[in-house]
Amino acid sequence: MTYLMKMPSPVGQLHLASDGEAITGLWIEGQKYFAATLDSDIREQPELPPFYQAVDWLTAYFAQKPLPLMPPLAPKGSSFRQAVWQQLLAIPYGFTTTYGRLASTLRDAGISAAAQAVGGAVGHNPISILIPCHRVVGADGSLTGYAGGIHIKEQLLELEGVDMRGMYLPKKGTAL
Repeated sequence: MTYLMKMPSPVGQLHLASDGEAITGLWIEGQKYFAATLDSDIREQPELPPFYQAVDWLTAYFAQKPLPLMPPLAPKGSSFRQAVWQQLLAIPYGFTTTYGRLASTLRDAGISAAAQAVGGAVGHNPISILIPCHRVVGADGSLTGYAGGIHIKEQLLELEGVDMRGMYLPKKGTAL
């Protein structure tokens, strides 16, 4: 059983999913791969502890307040994607990394990874914002590869106070 709830936010309507124990999905309305990991057995039920925790965390995040404990997360994906998503959780608030650095970190941990494969896993992150895929940028400073849209990625990074000098919006690409 998958439970759903919606939450308004400064970046658009958020759709959260839970298995009752953890957050299993968080999508910005209209994003690429929207709700791609949802089961067919779905029920609206915003009255669940993981949803309360997620709403508290997201409310604090968007208000730029101290963040409470992260709700439990249970994204669905391959072991490679799980490894990439764990790396994303290690990127501190207000900082960025590159696809290449993530790939290098994974290789250092004994996991075969190319920057393009990492990019695919980052792009298919089913728990946007909480698993901060928006903190990954191109090696040249391009704000590329965000399923929620490049302008939302830019908005989230600015909200976190990331130094945007040297970063730019690409003129073409698959994740604009």
